[in-house]
Amino acid sequence: MITNFILAPILLHMLTAIVLLFFWRNIAAQKVISVIGNFLAFLLCLRLFWATEEFSYLIVQVGSWEAPFGIIFVSDALSSIMVVLTAIISLAVGIYSTVAINPSRIKYGYFVIFHFLVMGLLGSFLTGDIFNLYVWFEVVIISSFVLLTLGGKRLQMEGAIKYVTMNMLASIIFLTAIGILYGITGTLNMADLAVKIKGVQNQGLVSVTALLFFVGFGIKSAIFPLYFWLPSSYHTPPSAIAAIFGGLLTKMGIYAMLRTFTLIFQPDEFMQNVFIVIAVLTMITGALGAINKRSIRRLISYLIVCHIGYLIAGIGLYTEIAIVGVIFYLMHDVIVKSNLLMITGIIQKIRETIDMTRLGGLYKDYPKLSLVIAIAMFSLIGIPPLSGFWPKIQFFGESLRSQHYILLGAFIFASFVTLYALAKMWSEVFWKESPKPLTKEIDRFARLSIYEKAALVAPVAALSLVSLSLGLNAGYFYDLSQRTAVELMNPSLYIDAVLNGNYGK
Repeated sequence: MITNFILAPILLHMLTAIVLLFFWRNIAAQKVISVIGNFLAFLLCLRLFWATEEFSYLIVQVGSWEAPFGIIFVSDALSSIMVVLTAIISLAVGIYSTVAINPSRIKYGYFVIFHFLVMGLLGSFLTGDIFNLYVWFEVVIISSFVLLTLGGKRLQMEGAIKYVTMNMLASIIFLTAIGILYGITGTLNMADLAVKIKGVQNQGLVSVTALLFFVGFGIKSAIFPLYFWLPSSYHTPPSAIAAIFGGLLTKMGIYAMLRTFTLIFQPDEFMQNVFIVIAVLTMITGALGAINKRSIRRLISYLIVCHIGYLIAGIGLYTEIAIVGVIFYLMHDVIVKSNLLMITGIIQKIRETIDMTRLGGLYKDYPKLSLVIAIAMFSLIGIPPLSGFWPKIQFFGESLRSQHYILLGAFIFASFVTLYALAKMWSEVFWKESPKPLTKEIDRFARLSIYEKAALVAPVAALSLVSLSLGLNAGYFYDLSQRTAVELMNPSLYIDAVLNGNYGK
């Protein structure tokens, strides 16, 4: 059955992690096994995406329990997109990690935990059960905490404590909301919840529960005012770890919001205003935080916060066109943010620092690499026809059409700050003269073997090409985003597929 493909990527990452345990001290074997596991999982995720494109919904009832009983996994348009994005990033970061991660961290189980993290992400995107979503979130939190603390440096430990404290708070709020939801509906199946929530007499309690979900997912997404853990944490681990965190972990919260607030809690006017106000504040504070940063990693961290505001705003506008923008921007942002964070690792190997005041001359010394990096930077800015440009049109247009002029102003302000911050980074890092000449003692990148250079540069170049493809083939990706938005804005399609078995036809 084609539906069995839903579990295949999850199980493959789990199997890869288990196999890696038998090669705990063999670093070379761990690298090879991890790359093979990531590549095979990538192929399985592509197969799942194409099958979902063909059949619209793929569903697995674990243990053959009929819905709404038992644990269920569902692949729809949104899930399959997130699964493919996860596969792309995990493959790119996995290859990059073979060189970027210190051997001592690999001996402490880096690749094992990495595959458990990816398994948790895939499970989160494919589950159709709200409590199961919480379980997968916990798998991700535990795995990410271990990755953050590998190496045991003081700065890492400080960042990890802030990270896990805020995410555990989010988990407590999430679990509390699940408890209330189960108490008033008697079910945990998302499709069944969508049906039964409408029959709850105490709609005030439903609204409070919706707010709890928003806060729980919002903390995980790094929204205002509880975003401070992200820039305090994401600059501390190695660039490979930061790349998968910055690209995917915050987007897990956005995915959860999209799923719950289109299926279970359709936002009323009050909830839409909450989304929009928080989005405006998230964009402004993230943008202001990025303006004066000297560290490239901190600058990108604040831009992650800033651009989460775009996605929150799109959900708050809650129109089909705005959701199209959210889906398109989600694809763009995952690719570009992961790429930029991997790029910081390459820059650090070349110059021994990511402090922009101590950098310079990179374009002169590495012109081809600089052009590859430029694609990622200019995509994030949204220069037409690159990938960041197209979804912004949807956001700007819907803000104007719905007369949310303050939100429109926040979009424009955040866009100009992104332009300023990355133009400053390009000028400081690539165009100005280097404060000191580049020597063989400083440039660790030049001392790497051809294979090692390829393992660092090839994933960055591949993600830049994916980002370029998003922009140059905007018609296809717009249509994909539109089909996804139509499904999300018509929850009866999901409900009918899960509860009545009307799928795969």
